[in-house]
Formats: sequence, structure tokens, C-alpha cells
Amino acid sequence: MWILILPMLAQVPEARTVLDAEHARTAGVPFLLEAARNPSPRVQQRAARALGRLEDTTYRSAIVPLTRSGDRAVRYSAFGALAQMRATHPYGEALAEERDGTVRAAILEAAGRARPMAPDVETLLQRGLGDSAPEAREGAARGLEALYRLNRRALTPSAATLTALRQAFAANSSEAFRQLVLLALIAADGVDDATRALARSDASAQVRRLGVMASGAWMDDPSPLVRYEGVKFVSACDQLLRLAGDTSGNVAMAAIARAGTQQCAAAQLLPLATGGPTWRIRAAAREALIAVDSASAATHIAALARDSIWQVRARAAAPAAARRDSATLAALARDVNPNVVATALRTADEVQRALRSEHAGLLLAAATVLEQAPFRDALMPRVVGAFNRLTADGSMTMRDPRVALLTRIGESTDTSTNAMLRETLHDRDPAVAAIAAKILTARTGTSVPAVTRRLPIPPIPPAGYIRGLAGATARITMRGIGTMTVALLPEDAPVTVGVFAQLAESGQYNGLTFHRIVSNFVIQGGSPGADEYDGRTREFMRDEVGFARNARGTIGISTRGRDTGDGQIYFNLIDNFRLDRDYTVLARMVTGFDVMDRVQEGDVIERVEIMRARRSR
Repeated sequence: MWILILPMLAQVPEARTVLDAEHARTAGVPFLLEAARNPSPRVQQRAARALGRLEDTTYRSAIVPLTRSGDRAVRYSAFGALAQMRATHPYGEALAEERDGTVRAAILEAAGRARPMAPDVETLLQRGLGDSAPEAREGAARGLEALYRLNRRALTPSAATLTALRQAFAANSSEAFRQLVLLALIAADGVDDATRALARSDASAQVRRLGVMASGAWMDDPSPLVRYEGVKFVSACDQLLRLAGDTSGNVAMAAIARAGTQQCAAAQLLPLATGGPTWRIRAAAREALIAVDSASAATHIAALARDSIWQVRARAAAPAAARRDSATLAALARDVNPNVVATALRTADEVQRALRSEHAGLLLAAATVLEQAPFRDALMPRVVGAFNRLTADGSMTMRDPRVALLTRIGESTDTSTNAMLRETLHDRDPAVAAIAAKILTARTGTSVPAVTRRLPIPPIPPAGYIRGLAGATARITMRGIGTMTVALLPEDAPVTVGVFAQLAESGQYNGLTFHRIVSNFVIQGGSPGADEYDGRTREFMRDEVGFARNARGTIGISTRGRDTGDGQIYFNLIDNFRLDRDYTVLARMVTGFDVMDRVQEGDVIERVEIMRARRSR
């Protein structure tokens, strides 16, 4: 297909044409290579971004000429593509020739990410900290943060660079820059007392948070981001119990959990377990009580297991298993909620029932229990049946349970499944086909290759639909909390934004919850199974990573590997620099930061509305 339309590229340099080639993954590479040679800077820019997203240094040679383009945007995209590939390049020479500060920033970031490290990269980035352009200085900080984080075992930071980082922190006021410098210093174990003191008194809560992290000490602070970070360093029970009443639910629950690990008095925790202001506080207090008071542990486990909130019941399984409380585990394994059942599976009958489920998380839990179960072979026909049922359903985003079930099949010595395995060599999912090939190779003693090597390419939203999302926002109403408004980013992630908008406009997020809350990191939701494994889409979503950053308040698509988005979304609670270039960002918060910060486990997405920009006539 792409070979046929290559000659048309010079006449049709449209964004959609390049986007279709990018979406075709490796099948679209010939088209993209030709697009990189197109005289249009706009086409070159899009081609560079698309080739970079393949993260394959094979295509480096197509990008390098674009780094010398007379167009600033092309050079910026080209160095961004090299950064995405983690490609080597004479970055020092490029930096010496580049006059644009924004492009120098891209060069410096790419240099820090390159694999293998260049011998002079640390010196290059150190000099970049003193660049005349603030954006280039930030690029140098990004490069050093990536360099130290990605090469912890292979690199001993130089004293000169650590000194330059400390001096740059003191001399610059940019919030992002100061965070990046602190993260680099933390990764290099190079934070000194003066830098800690400056960080803890910074105007930015995000910088103060990192200052607390670097100092390892509590700091009373108006921001819950900082208080939460500090709770882990509090040892005094009286202080922890005071913090259990914090206005931030995240801080309060962290303090209660810490009170449990510090073995604080049960009498002080009991009022929170019975009369705490929210079910989450009450459940956290009971978990702490189980840890500090073995005499009453059975009472608190029973209370968790009987709770009307399924998330609370799910918390009973771990302590019940630790105490070998078979009766409670058996009751949980018969629960109406599959997420609760998944925590408590033990017996053959329980696993057999679970294998009939359509819930990805429960099926995965069943397969995991079977790995060490004495009844694994006896249930193998059920395992094969569950795998075949999921295969017939055709949902790509059920990869996790399918992989686990197929792995269990491979652990059996029963070769009657070989015919099924040979069919699986042609599976739509290359990850599944590869496991079938591995099993057959081991069973037959001869190399058996998988037939399927590439992910299937799902259709993408129509060009007109994506164009109509320019300037659009999404209004996300959280039940009982408030509304968040985010600006969609179709220029950065057109396919992702298009799929998200389609899901929203068809009501696919309405009524779903946020099931994963990781304070000072992310909140994640949008799963019909309220777990990590049940996706909102049936097909995988392709990554569209690049220069859009995982800043506080941005929305991204969660994945479990490259190109495995399933429609679940996450909100960045902080500037998550380490997620950049790994996760697709589709929107940026406009209003509602306070709402985002109040979202807790189980909170409901009432509705998501797409608000298109008005067009002048």
C-alpha cells in the first residue's frame, strides 16, 4: 500500500498522510523515509517525529540530515527524534553550531539520553547548565537527570558537575529547572546541606517536596504535596496521630499507615477505625490496628471483610492469609466483586470458578495461583478453555490473562495441546504467538518460529473528526467532588486524542472510577473492571510520545509496555519527568487542580464531555 503512494508524497504533503504512515508502524516506514526527504519543512517535521516514535536507531540516518535543516522546527523535531531513539550523535558539534536556545535544549536532552554514553557527555551537559538561554539550561538539566537516572550503575558523577548543579540550583528560579537539578543531584547522591536548605524554603511546593525527600526529615508546610512526602520521616506517634486528622486525605492515610509500622498505641487508632470521617480512613485505621494489636486483629479483619464497600473487603485478604484465616478467605473468594475474589483465591474450586470469569484481573489472579498449585494439571482443561474463550473474543487488551494462561499451558507435560499451540503461532497478538513458539520449541526440540510478528493496526478516527478537536477541551465531572477542564492536545497526539474523544462522546467513561491512587505520583482510572488489566478499548492504542511533558495536571494513557494503551487514563499529580518519552500525554489541565488533588480510590467519573472550539464564520 505505502509503496504505491510514495510517488504521491511530493504532491500530497498532508498531515493525515504522514499520520496514516506513522500509525502503520513498520509498514509505513518506507513512506516516512521518503517524507523525511520531502522539501516541505512541515512534512519533514512530522516525519521526524514519526520515525523517532519507532524508537529504532536503524532510522537514525534519515533523521541526521534534518538536524542541519534551515528550519528551526525541523531541527527541533529531529533532535527530539534522536532523543526518543536514544541515538548517538556528535551532539557537541551540533551544540556549537546551533544558535536557537530551544533547539539547543533538544540537543542537550538527546545527549543525556543517548545509548551508549558518550565519553564527554557529562562535561557537555555541565557546560549547558550555564547556557545563555533559559530553555537550553533546562535542556541540560533534563539531560543530566536522564543521564544519572538511566546510568546509575555505569557512571560515577564527577565532582565538577555536582558543583555546577548546586550552583545552577542556587542561581536559577525556574520551577521545572530547579526540580530537574534536584532530581539529578538526588540520583547522583550529590545534594549538599546548602542545597537542601534552599530547596526546603523554595517558593514552589514541588521543589520543597524534593527538598524534604533529599533531607529525609519532616517539614510542616501549607502544601499537602510536601506534607505527604514528609510523613514517611515521622516517627513520633503523637505527631502521626495529629497528622491522621490532616485536611488532605492522602496525608491522613499516610500518617495512619505510618502509625501502624511504628507500632503506635491501638487505643489511639481505634477511634479512627470506628468513627473516621471516610471509609478510606476507617479502613486504613483497621489495617494499622491489625499490625499493632494481634489480640484484636481477627476482629478488624472480620470488619474489613464484612464492609459494604468492596475496596474495603479487598483489604481483608492479605492479613487473613497471613493469619491463615481460611473462613474469611473462603468468604472473600465467593464475593460478588471480582476484584475482591482475585485477592483470596486458594482452592481448586475457587480457581475453577474464576476461570469462567470475563474479568481480566480475576483471570490473571487465577492463572497466577495455578503456577504453584498442586491441582494445576487437573484444571488444565479449564485453563485451555479459558484461553480459547478469550482468543475467540478477540480483544487485544486481554493480553495479560491470555499470556498468563498460555504460560500455564506450557508448564504442563500434556502434549495434546500442541495442535492448539500451532494455531496460536498465528495469533493476532505477537506477544502471545511468541509464547506459543517458545513452548513448542521446548516440547519438540526444534526451533518453531512465531508467524505473527507485528501488532494489528486498528483503524483511527477520521481526519475530519481529529481536525475538529483543534482547540477543544474535555470537561470531566467527578461525582460529589467537582469538575476538571483539560485542553486536548491533538497536535501532539492526534490519534490518542481522537480515540479518547470518541470514548468520551459515546459515554464510555461515565460511571467508571479511579481505582489507582499513588499520592505524589498519579491517579489512574477509566477501567470497566476497576483494575489495571481491564481496558476501556478492545484494541491497543499506539504510543504518541515526544515533547509533550508529564507535567502536573496533564492526562496520559496508561500502558503495560510499548504500544499497549487500553483507554485507561492517568493524571499527573506532580511533574513526573521520568515518565516523559515513555507515556503519551493527551491533555493539559486548565481548571480543577483542587478537584484532581481530592480524588481518592473509588471516586466516580460521572461524565466526560468534549467541548469543541467555536469556529468563526
